[in-house]
Amino acid sequence: MEQLLSFIERNTIRFLTHRKALKAYEVANKPKRTFIGEVKGWADALVFAVFAVLLINQYIFQLFVIPTPSMDGTLNVGDRVFVSKTIYGIEVYPSGPKILSANRQVNRDDIITFYNPEYKSKGPFFDILSQIIYMGTFSLVNIDRNEDGSIAERLYVKRAIGMGLEHVRFNDGNIEIKRAGFSDYIDDQSFRTSLSLVDGPHRSIDANLYNGIKAWGSLFGYQEKGVDMNSVPSYLKSNYALVQNDNYPDDMYAFEMAKNRSKHLFDPSDSSARSASVSMKRGIYIPQGSVLPLGDNRDNSRDGRYFGPVSQKKINGSVRFLFWPLSRIRYMGNK
Repeated sequence: MEQLLSFIERNTIRFLTHRKALKAYEVANKPKRTFIGEVKGWADALVFAVFAVLLINQYIFQLFVIPTPSMDGTLNVGDRVFVSKTIYGIEVYPSGPKILSANRQVNRDDIITFYNPEYKSKGPFFDILSQIIYMGTFSLVNIDRNEDGSIAERLYVKRAIGMGLEHVRFNDGNIEIKRAGFSDYIDDQSFRTSLSLVDGPHRSIDANLYNGIKAWGSLFGYQEKGVDMNSVPSYLKSNYALVQNDNYPDDMYAFEMAKNRSKHLFDPSDSSARSASVSMKRGIYIPQGSVLPLGDNRDNSRDGRYFGPVSQKKINGSVRFLFWPLSRIRYMGNK
């Protein structure tokens, strides 16, 4: 026993002495700190941090700032949210193909993020640079702007309303859905109630204004056809008085629908107006593997009514958590 203790003591002393010697050597030969060396050190740390943030944003989660009122009531302008980038599969690179996406499909009523089908690219270099800056700063800096200075929406946040093989049409701004295998349409409110869906989607336009909105669209259509405004039906002028002080139609879809219908009725040979009128009346068919995204603020949203269904391959995330402002912090997984 005495020999064992002696052995342990000798080796412990040898180890501690060696460590002390190494430390003394390091102190004696410590390189001098220089300005260039410090800059290189900080640059290395910054590059690593940005690279790590980009990887996190691309493959795990992304911070997103709500830029418009299209989801007001559920997500307001300026709200900051966590977007899961794995829930529907993982993009290999931004807007690229997804992996691990089998059996990870969008469910009805999910709040999704997807690439804006109407986004106008400013060139591949700018697109990549703006995304690096936006993601690398955790959404604090966005250099991608429109000509008027507003933020260009490369990504949209909407709710998945229509699913594959369904038809969705719009009647005075109200949604009607025909499910796959059914022959009749059902109004959105009854449909949502029957499936116990959330009450986030809402209307804000007074239903009585639709006569004015449709009259405005009809008059605009006649004007485009060069019709003398003195010869148009008097009821259109009377109904237009309801909205004549507005700068912009409250429901552009209803406005366009009325405009194309009038142009087609006045000139049946106008194939473009005829096609648009019939298409809008029939509604939107959603192919298998796609969804129809709409804003919860139904009367102030640029959504699937205008650009159509979105392939699930283009849906890159789901809003899961609202973390700012603190007064509204909550989990979004239950919509």
